[in-house]
Amino acid sequence: MAEIALFLSAFLAATILPFSSEATFLLALSNDMPLINAMISASSGNVLAIILNYFLGYFLYEKTKTKLLSSKMGVKSLEYGHKYGYYALLLSWLPIIGDPLTLVAGLLRLKFVWFVIIAGTLRVARYYFLASLGII
Repeated sequence: MAEIALFLSAFLAATILPFSSEATFLLALSNDMPLINAMISASSGNVLAIILNYFLGYFLYEKTKTKLLSSKMGVKSLEYGHKYGYYALLLSWLPIIGDPLTLVAGLLRLKFVWFVIIAGTLRVARYYFLASLGII
């Protein structure tokens, strides 16, 4: 049951909702949840949520394409996004700015495989780093 709560916490934290899964993750570890269970639960919830964000952005592009392409600033923004989008994903693990970046990645239609490799790996690494700090 604790694994499901951790999964949901991590899922909600990776959406646009103001929620934090790090405290839940550390609490689960301090309550003797095995590290592998905590890593799998938190990481899978977080990665599934960023995939949801990506596809929300992907479908949002269809709704905003006309407006984006009809303005000079919209076209320039898309150009910058395509040029620096994968580099920006290196910040996707950060609180507050990371989750909107995953939505923008879908809006920019960055390649899904690279998106999952970059953003997903960083999400898993964040939990591993928290666990390795040894604060528990």
